[in-house]
Amino acid sequence: MSQAPIARIDAASSDPYQWLEHRDSEDVLAYLNAENAYTEACLAEQATLREALFEEIKGRIRETDLSLPAPWGPWLYYQRTTAGDEYARHYRCPRPADNSLTIDVQNEQLLLDPNALAAGGFLSLGAFTISPDHRLLGYSLDTSGDEIYRLLVKDLTSGAVRELPFDDCDGSMTWANDSQTLFFGELDETHRPHKLYRYRLDESEPQLVFNEPDGRFFVHCYRSSSERQLILASASKTTSEVWVLDASQPHDAFVCMAPREEDHEYDVDHGLLDGQWNWLIRSNQTGINFALYRAAQDAPSRAHWQELRAHDPQCMLEGIDLNADGYVLSLREGGLPTLQVHPQDATPYRVELPDAAYSLHVQDTLEFASPVIRLRYEALNRPAQVRQLELLSGRQQVLKETPVEGPFDADAYESRRVWATAADGTRIPISLVARREVLAAGQPALLYLYGYGAYGESLDPWFSHARLSLLERGFVFAIAHVRGGGELGEAWYRSGKLAHKANTFGDFIAAAEQLILDGYTSPSRLAISGGSAGGLLMGAVLNQRPELFAAAIAEVPFVDVLNTMLNPDLPLTVTEYDEWGNPNEPESYARIKAYAPYENVRAQDYPALLAVAGYHDSRVQYWEAAKWVAKLRATKTDNNPLLLKTDMGAGHGGMSGRYQALRDVALEYAFLFKVLGVEG
Repeated sequence: MSQAPIARIDAASSDPYQWLEHRDSEDVLAYLNAENAYTEACLAEQATLREALFEEIKGRIRETDLSLPAPWGPWLYYQRTTAGDEYARHYRCPRPADNSLTIDVQNEQLLLDPNALAAGGFLSLGAFTISPDHRLLGYSLDTSGDEIYRLLVKDLTSGAVRELPFDDCDGSMTWANDSQTLFFGELDETHRPHKLYRYRLDESEPQLVFNEPDGRFFVHCYRSSSERQLILASASKTTSEVWVLDASQPHDAFVCMAPREEDHEYDVDHGLLDGQWNWLIRSNQTGINFALYRAAQDAPSRAHWQELRAHDPQCMLEGIDLNADGYVLSLREGGLPTLQVHPQDATPYRVELPDAAYSLHVQDTLEFASPVIRLRYEALNRPAQVRQLELLSGRQQVLKETPVEGPFDADAYESRRVWATAADGTRIPISLVARREVLAAGQPALLYLYGYGAYGESLDPWFSHARLSLLERGFVFAIAHVRGGGELGEAWYRSGKLAHKANTFGDFIAAAEQLILDGYTSPSRLAISGGSAGGLLMGAVLNQRPELFAAAIAEVPFVDVLNTMLNPDLPLTVTEYDEWGNPNEPESYARIKAYAPYENVRAQDYPALLAVAGYHDSRVQYWEAAKWVAKLRATKTDNNPLLLKTDMGAGHGGMSGRYQALRDVALEYAFLFKVLGVEG
């Protein structure tokens, strides 16, 4: 096995590994390539296993498949995956006269082939938006992983493609109803969408519509559900402001619904209520869990908002979806998502579902005049289903279930919800799944514990084809729903951010301890994983309680928190002050320094660790993982594997393409099998 790379120390700097931040320098590239070579050398004996895992996982996925067609106007729009291709192709065909979803293959039209555009390299498709007259396709491409996009428009009659001559685009593209006017966003030097432009395709210059000078706020534009309005939102993590414009009058000025007021968050949509065009507004003006309001189309200002649903301290209102037949409220109660349907002129009802722990959201409201919407539903042991819901009757129909190729029986796996207790007495939910006989045995098993805990994002249970390779080898898979996430509402999020961030780490440790206490696993059999802000979670708990874990995987980990937050020139730093605090303030500085993983590496034994970074990542810079690993290697007192893998052609989401993503999973699983002593 090759020798582990040792990063040189800059003794003259207060941050001895800061030199790793010199992107594209020969020394940095040499170091990252040496780390990659070392990782490959350490895992060389797993090469056959990695390939077998890749084939095993790939074998469960239907490589040639068709998405559910989405009806819109005279067409059905859909995607098709083909064996061997990294990306799905986009198609449309004429809509059948009987309004069925039958594909007319003889008359289908290929709209976009990302495989040809990628040409074997990185590709991320941003916008994919058809003009209201169905004649043009607007799409945006990121070909490096840095999330800076090129904008293109394709004439669907002639096939001609035109690249729009704009730089530093955020990838968004929104059509006005004239099918000639596009709105797009521009990034500033910190990678923040700060400007919105209006561009008519027959004009040579775009017009600036909105400029957001406050570095905490992101700007974006979208079409309302009714397709009659354009909505411009500028929002920070705690405050928002919305402007609206008639989509048929794109050169008029946007009108502000409610001027920004610190800590007032709201979002809007437009549709029919009681036969009249109305705005629906979700606002936290009366409580942190949000209430629902309505306002007449011609009177959108805050003074005219009328309450439809009062704030409920026990139930979070997460979102609204609507069409001509009613609206659907996305709620969160007891750590689970629920949907409450309000049909036009009918009694509201809750959507009923078969599992105790699950993921559920409105996937598509289809056309505004459609009597049905589509829901996406899945559980840890149940592949994702697309369900059609008739708004008026409440009748559900499973239109498609993601197939699992080969032998698979969902009932062979048991899903549970268990609870841990944090140091302050708070109960922390844990979702887990395993083969029934593994749980029935009552013996400590191999266990893979995942966590995130930031930005109010909810880790609702989800199904994974790849995860079956763990479950079939006797693993238990678990999710710790720690504070900082949104699983139990806004209060749950707020109790894991800013001054309360330590709760996130304590909750995860409590979850691990509970799983050990209940006999699900033992420290020598427990692996943990998290990415981005979840990578920060990994770094913090490894510093605090390394003896609890046998192995850890940290994906694009946000581990150099203090130095990053002290540099306002880095992408997104200023916008993050509302999440972590501003370290230029002494109290916040001390708090962040107390838990920042890089700052708190110390001379102690650590479990085996694999850190993964993306060289073009604009959200969490590659050097965070590189500096962290360098400091760990120089400081830790054990001989456990410590590996760094930097994807030199990828960004925050890793390598693009479905097969490359599976190879990345196979590598991570092979690493775990190596350090946990699992036979392939």
